[in-house]
This record gives sequence, structure tokens and C-alpha cells, in this order.
Amino acid sequence: MRTHVDFHSLPVLLFTLSLLLGQSRPDPDPLQDYCVADNKNQFFVNGVPCINPEQVSPSHFVTSALSKPGNTSNISGFSVTATNTVNLPGLNTLGLVLARVDIAADGIVPPHSHPRASELTTCLSGLLLVGFVDTNNRVFTQNLKPGESFVFPKGLVHFLFNRDTKKPALALSGLNSQNPGTQIASLATFASKPAIPVEILKRAFQITSGEVETIREKLGG
Repeated sequence: MRTHVDFHSLPVLLFTLSLLLGQSRPDPDPLQDYCVADNKNQFFVNGVPCINPEQVSPSHFVTSALSKPGNTSNISGFSVTATNTVNLPGLNTLGLVLARVDIAADGIVPPHSHPRASELTTCLSGLLLVGFVDTNNRVFTQNLKPGESFVFPKGLVHFLFNRDTKKPALALSGLNSQNPGTQIASLATFASKPAIPVEILKRAFQITSGEVETIREKLGG
């Protein structure tokens, strides 16, 4: 049996499908790690509410938050100062963040990831070794001199290391999310609250219970 196709109605069908697909939109990216459903109808938004447009002024779009060096006296020797809706209210809903990264001599921004953003980092001073690991465990590294940039794909583990043992380094990073999130691999694994069971860490890293406790103590877990 042959199927009869009415070619005269085909344009109408295609037009209808285009209208339906045009109304379909993907879910918006979340701006926090999770958003538990509030079934009691309390008000909360995925981000920060907006002020009355009549109250907006130029001061809402400028900040000096990135003008001062950060404190790099921590164990890894780095500091990240980022713009946010408090120090730069005008960036709300624009889907971007700018961060100042100070790294002490021989300091490191340890392996970490941003679950909601890709990152473009530019070396402003110093000598940086940067890199990321893809989902096939392939490592991409590059030495950066002042003026050179490197991009870290969204969600992948990456790091920055100051190769100079005498002078600090400075970098500027742009991320394409209002709240990219940051998860340092070592802290998430060994300093979580509550702690991941020792047996899990022993098997995952092929280390002893004593080694797990030593790492936890050093990381403040």
C-alpha cells in the first residue's frame, strides 16, 4: 500500500513545527550549587533581585575591588579577589565575573574547577605555568609571560603556578558566569564536612589510614 503525501500541507506542517520549536527554550543555567524546591511558596530567585531602574546610577557599574593586592600568606600562596553583586551591583544578570589572582613567589593556585563557567586568564606580571586536565586525563600546559592568555574550559580541573621563586605574579581572569563556583580538588576530597569515609579515600588514592589523616591535618580537614 502506498502512502499518500499531501505536499500542499507540508509548508503548513513545517511552519507549525517551527513555531513550536521557537517557543521551546532550554533551562537556564543555575547560579548556585543547588536550588531545592520551596513548596511553601516563599520568594527566592536564581540570582539577585533587581532594584528599581529609576534608582540606577553610574556608581553601580564601577568598582575598585581589584585594585589592591590580595593576601597570599596561606599555605598555597595565592589570593583571588573577584567582582560580585556586592562590590559591582551592575554585573547582576550579565553572566560574567572578573577576578584578580595574586600568586606569591613559588606559589600555586591548586587544581580546582568552576562547575558553571569557562575561564580566560591573562598573565599581567611574572612567569606562570598554567594547565588543565580534560575528561580523558590528558593534560594541557603552557608557560605564560606578561600579556599572554590561556583559556580553561568549563568544569575542567586546572591550576596556575608561579615559576618565579623570588617575585610574585599577577593574573586577571574573566569567567562567563555571575557565580561560577569554585571547587578545589584537594579540599573537596580531604576537608569536606562531614568527612568522606577513610576507607573510600584509602581505596581511591591507594594510601593508608595514617596518610589520609596526615593530609587532612595539613588541609585543615
